[in-house]
Amino acid sequence: MPPVVIALDGPSGSGKSSTARGVASRLGLAYLDTGAMYRAMTWAVLERGVDVEDADAVAAAAAEVVIESGTDPQAPTITADGVDVAGPIREQAVTDAVSQVSRVPAVRERLVALQRLTIAEHADGIVLEGRDIGTVVAPDAPLKLYLVADTAARAARRAAEQGQDEAAHVEATAASLQRRDAIDSSRTTSPLAKADDAVELDTTHLTLDEVVDEVVRLAVKAVPDLGGPAS
Repeated sequence: MPPVVIALDGPSGSGKSSTARGVASRLGLAYLDTGAMYRAMTWAVLERGVDVEDADAVAAAAAEVVIESGTDPQAPTITADGVDVAGPIREQAVTDAVSQVSRVPAVRERLVALQRLTIAEHADGIVLEGRDIGTVVAPDAPLKLYLVADTAARAARRAAEQGQDEAAHVEATAASLQRRDAIDSSRTTSPLAKADDAVELDTTHLTLDEVVDEVVRLAVKAVPDLGGPAS
């Protein structure tokens, strides 16, 4: 039997990461944050002094970068060229450049291949979250979800994660999210999109526990062999 894949897609701030980790922990599955992989690649490209607007230069640099992702939902890890970049990839410089790096076809092809390899390595099942999991990375996943939330809620969450919940920062974060949404939705290769058979879940007014509960319910319904929650 192929590995069980639960695919969570959606824009930034919709709750994908927290939900995916919670679901993976509850069901005893592996977890992969594909967005962190693109951020790690972006960090490595920036470290090399590459102009992220130069697609050819980005592709050439990305071919040399070694990305490794830990899949424990309780303690996920991400390294680039052997460097722990879990902290640096959340810095503003990476956030500002990640959409430009992610839209380069050679980058997406390389990381999609790594993501599919990770799926194959986890026969017991895995929860993946990103922007093209259900449409490109794992189109045969038995459960696909597309998480959404209104821009104000997404901005407030992202600002809170950064420890800056002042109104001005939330407004700036909202503008940044809208720019990323536009870039990610319009790119030629693997755009942000909802799979035709994905379940859309609006997280705007839901707590994290409520979202995790609903995804677990849908997962067990779609794949009965998952059984009950892991202890």
